[in-house]
Amino acid sequence: MKKRYSIPKEQCTCGISELYDNVAKILGISDVSKAVYDCRKLSITKKVLDCLYKFYHSENQSDETITTCMLLYGPKADLDGDGYEVEVEDGFVTICGGVGSGKSRTSLAYYYVRNGGELGTNEYVPMDDVNIKDLYIITTARKRDTFEWEEELSPFLLSTNKKENLYTNKVVIDSWNNIKKYADVKDAFFIFDEQRVIGSGTWVKAFLKIAKVNEWILLSATPGDTWQDYIPVFVANGFYKNRSEFTREHIVYSRFSKFPKVDRYLNTGRLIRLRNKILVNMDFKRQTVSHHEDIYVKYNIERYKDVGKTRWDPFKKEPIINAAGLCYVWRKIVNTDQSRQIALLEIVEKHPKAIIFYNFDYELDLLKEIFSGYEVGEWNGHKHQPVPTSDTWVYLVQYNAGAEGWNCITTDTIIFYSQNYSYKIMAQSAGRIDRMNTPYTDLYYYHLKSRSGIDLAISKALKDKKTFNETKWINKKPIVFEQSSGMAA
Repeated sequence: MKKRYSIPKEQCTCGISELYDNVAKILGISDVSKAVYDCRKLSITKKVLDCLYKFYHSENQSDETITTCMLLYGPKADLDGDGYEVEVEDGFVTICGGVGSGKSRTSLAYYYVRNGGELGTNEYVPMDDVNIKDLYIITTARKRDTFEWEEELSPFLLSTNKKENLYTNKVVIDSWNNIKKYADVKDAFFIFDEQRVIGSGTWVKAFLKIAKVNEWILLSATPGDTWQDYIPVFVANGFYKNRSEFTREHIVYSRFSKFPKVDRYLNTGRLIRLRNKILVNMDFKRQTVSHHEDIYVKYNIERYKDVGKTRWDPFKKEPIINAAGLCYVWRKIVNTDQSRQIALLEIVEKHPKAIIFYNFDYELDLLKEIFSGYEVGEWNGHKHQPVPTSDTWVYLVQYNAGAEGWNCITTDTIIFYSQNYSYKIMAQSAGRIDRMNTPYTDLYYYHLKSRSGIDLAISKALKDKKTFNETKWINKKPIVFEQSSGMAA
């Protein structure tokens, strides 16, 4: 879809980059410092082109140089009309902001301006109720059920409730689990929150169908861990016909793996350029200061060492058959050590309102026993309870279930009882309390870990912003046995 805008003459008499910034501001993007533009999606009239040439002539540039720049970096000068006008083609825009950066409100502001609203005014400027597009927000089930998006909609006088909605458009908020229901919607505006378009499953197929016939924007604090994660959005933007074309051009698979495993990517320079075309980075100044502290605890080194030698699971009383099983047993040995539990209690004594992230069900059972005298809330695959509201509480959150899609501004403390393998999940988990509207300036993060080989290896991967690979580590890394000298305070 294309939209035409008038632009003041003085905003055309400038360089190409400044022209793009001026057009972006007309579209409602106030902060253009991190914006990346696709010159193929902007057309200008001859009058605008003349202004560009006039500017470069004033900079003593030759016609040959100007023409070359226009061909390489400039907009299409094929727009009919006698005025100073530009035509903007809808492109795919991903707002990439860190957790707590206000992506939801920004995406709604973008929708508001695209439909006739104006920002920076003293009074609310209504949207065009005749041509306004229906709005579909696809988010997590938790955000849908807790009405977080309803709060973001209210400043724009939008609501899923027809009686409260100022406009005649339809506003729908639903979860990713139901995205298939909207695959046949046309000529609407979609906001995809906490992006899930990775892989080739049902969600991705529905997303690609929606993207062909609707305007859309995708929000993510962590847009992709690997180039494969970008395939659906690259296809949706028209860079590739399908996943197969991307694979042929960019992926070399390992010859020695029993299953498809990427050995390396080809022509990553092009991939970087394509990614830069579709990402709009939300750079904002945080009001919070994060304090991360590693709390080293003891572990049963003899038991740990024995498992490494014998490959015997002392919990299940059976042999350990693979790397995943070995790492699981080692982690259970270090994670259930009494010293870790004592350290946890000492932290909660200083911070009586705390979120505790964990990985395994046995950790949950242990944590519930430790905090039997506290108000306890849970968010995991078994229970979806709200954050407690008393003066003393702990909120037990399983990483995979609760790393994203919810916020908490009633505490300044997160405790990582055990480490997750994924840097992405760890970063998302930390962001649950680092919100723009938090009343706290100082935020405290405590990382419980031992000096065992498994904990040290996970820590190294996370420090390098990578995902810990069990098999790779078992095959290549030496096993380290080192007893800590005590607990750090």
